[in-house]
Amino acid sequence: MNDSRSISNSSLLFSECKAFLTLALPIVGVQLSQAAIGFVDTLMMGRIGLETLAAGGLAALTFSVFLYTTSGILMGVSPIVATAYGAGDRQQIERVVQQGCLLVIGLAIPISFAIANFDILMRQLGQAETTVVLGNTYLDIMVWGFFPALGFALLRSVVSAMSHTRIVMSIAIGGTIINIIGDYVLGFGKFGFPQLGIAGLAVASIFALWVMFLALLSYILTHKELKTYRFFRHIYRFDRQIIISLIRVGVPIGISTALEIGLFTIVTYLMGLLGTEVLAAHQVVLQTVAITFMVPLAMSYAATIRVGQEIGQNNRVGAIRAGYVGVAIGLGFMLLMAAILLLFPDRIIGIFLDLQDPRNVNVVPFATGIMTIAAISQILDGPQKIIMGALYGLQDTRIPAILSFLAFWGIGLTSGYWLGFHTSLGGSGLWLGQSIGIAISAVMFFWRFNYLVGDRG
Repeated sequence: MNDSRSISNSSLLFSECKAFLTLALPIVGVQLSQAAIGFVDTLMMGRIGLETLAAGGLAALTFSVFLYTTSGILMGVSPIVATAYGAGDRQQIERVVQQGCLLVIGLAIPISFAIANFDILMRQLGQAETTVVLGNTYLDIMVWGFFPALGFALLRSVVSAMSHTRIVMSIAIGGTIINIIGDYVLGFGKFGFPQLGIAGLAVASIFALWVMFLALLSYILTHKELKTYRFFRHIYRFDRQIIISLIRVGVPIGISTALEIGLFTIVTYLMGLLGTEVLAAHQVVLQTVAITFMVPLAMSYAATIRVGQEIGQNNRVGAIRAGYVGVAIGLGFMLLMAAILLLFPDRIIGIFLDLQDPRNVNVVPFATGIMTIAAISQILDGPQKIIMGALYGLQDTRIPAILSFLAFWGIGLTSGYWLGFHTSLGGSGLWLGQSIGIAISAVMFFWRFNYLVGDRG
């Protein structure tokens, strides 16, 4: 009896792992491709110069904060479209997409204005004038890529909810390749093109963003099934009820995203107060972990779907299994990444900076110290993100936003500031503080998940 029960449990675990990975792997491809755009930009910045790396990395992170926060808000489109698609309600799908388009426009206009004038805040935050000038050069160009980036996020949510996932991955990979080529050609002046430096990197990025957006739009307009939907016929009509539904579901997700990435952004600006070399070291580590973090982020989306499916079938045990299978897979991946960061820090830093250049001699030890803390932090950061995705599967979005604020800002930022500016740890202290915030958030999210699933049993 015990043997048969053990075999049954093993079979269920295997089935869950298969279902989870089937959902997660295509999303991982999309997330890695999109993250690679910022990664490649930062890589090229490091080859242009230390000041460009510090300023451009800061500007790129600022752009990402705005983009990921607003994209989080638009994530409210996905579950609503998925529900309507499963019910065969074509009219509801059309209405939701139409209102999603209005939401994109409503978000893009004011935020684009904020990005274009962000140099004012950079000066008020005490950044060096060189950092402000170079960073503003990058943002003044990147602002023209915000609308297509947001539009792509909306369309991606729509087609994914309608089971068209492979095309999104293909387009994202294509956009990354275009960006890499553009960075090389325009950033360094190859094949007869002028050497535009950081401006060239921004031009390449917005070109890639427009190509991705237009390619996905073209797919929707020409695909045999999707072209029968009138997504854009009455785009000018305002539907208050649907807009409220999109905001109710999406805004807490956007707030949670803003709180987490906002912590890293504030820490980055604080790094700038410690000097250009510390800021450059921070950028190297941040861009490295940003790539590895895309995997558990994608897994969190898969966890949302799997937990939601099990709860929809009133299967409490299945929901627990789905949540923790995702966490276990994510933990295994992040342990591997942590080991790589700890064993090969110089090789990773050498990807961004010329280790033989005397100008970088002081940056390497800063980056090595920060990377050690970041490696250990990754072990908890992945699981906390995946368990947050499991909470979204339970349609629990508001409480996680509050817990995120308490952990990331109440604990992480406060302790990081004290360790960074009131001890000898400097940049490593700032990273240690935000890592403490991540650890606290992981504990609270796991508690919240167990409480909700147990309460529904």
